[in-house]
Amino acid sequence: MTTPEDRSKRSRALVEQLQRSDIFRDYQKAFQEATELPFSLRAIEAFNLPHTGDAKGNPFCALMARSNHSCSACLQLQRKVEEEAQMEPKTLKCFAGLCDSAVPVRVGENLVAFLQTGQILLHKPNQREFKKTTRALINYGVQTDLKRLEEAYFQTRVLTKRQYEAVIRLLSIFAQHLSMLSNQLMVSAEQVDSPMVTRAKLFITEHQGEEVSLKQVASAVNTSAFYFCKMFKQATGLTFTEYLARTRIEKVKNLLLNPHKRISEVAYETGFQSLSQFNRVFRRVTGEAPTAWRAKLPQTA
Repeated sequence: MTTPEDRSKRSRALVEQLQRSDIFRDYQKAFQEATELPFSLRAIEAFNLPHTGDAKGNPFCALMARSNHSCSACLQLQRKVEEEAQMEPKTLKCFAGLCDSAVPVRVGENLVAFLQTGQILLHKPNQREFKKTTRALINYGVQTDLKRLEEAYFQTRVLTKRQYEAVIRLLSIFAQHLSMLSNQLMVSAEQVDSPMVTRAKLFITEHQGEEVSLKQVASAVNTSAFYFCKMFKQATGLTFTEYLARTRIEKVKNLLLNPHKRISEVAYETGFQSLSQFNRVFRRVTGEAPTAWRAKLPQTA
């Protein structure tokens, strides 16, 4: 059984891999150059503020992070926005009226990370709201240079509601790309496998188009099913069934790029025994039906 600690650890490892990927770095650079907004990929149950040290971060928020009380308020907001963004993007406002948003990155039914941006206002800053913010800070016991804080507050980036909704749509599209990349990384994890696990992966790859059982794979690597199951999960973070499903779905995605192949043809070609089983596994791994996934592919002549 996977524990919350296991999920958090796996999320951190996956986020580190995604952050090293070219697609993430290219998107991060393009997003920040186009929007001038902070941007981060955050593991689930992370305990740090998402935009710390970000060159595009709001100077006002950076000043707030220096105080324990205001930093605590920001962390509470982050926790709340992530709790409400489990299935879809969510935007909340902090005590100073600034928006922060989280977009979930999901692999099938599993939440693996968040894309986050924000620290903006949806209207021009004004003295009335700044005074309300300073009163809250005084109540928190925060001691800071109010003149410097005021200058930073009035430099806050302002977007219209429509502009900010478009920004969140961009993140949602990228979250779908990261979801596909995450699945590939989970199948081909960058680690040194034991000879047994290496042979098992090779056997699965060579026979994925057939009806492969746990007992068959264990026998192929000369070990008991119980021991193989335990060691394979320990090495890959996935059960045999999960790994086989993800391996097959990666092949399915490649085959679905051919517009002349029927979905039913692809299902049986990749080892699924029925269309209902195929549809169920595809939805579990990707989060959507195969027809919906194929419909999003670029149309070719």
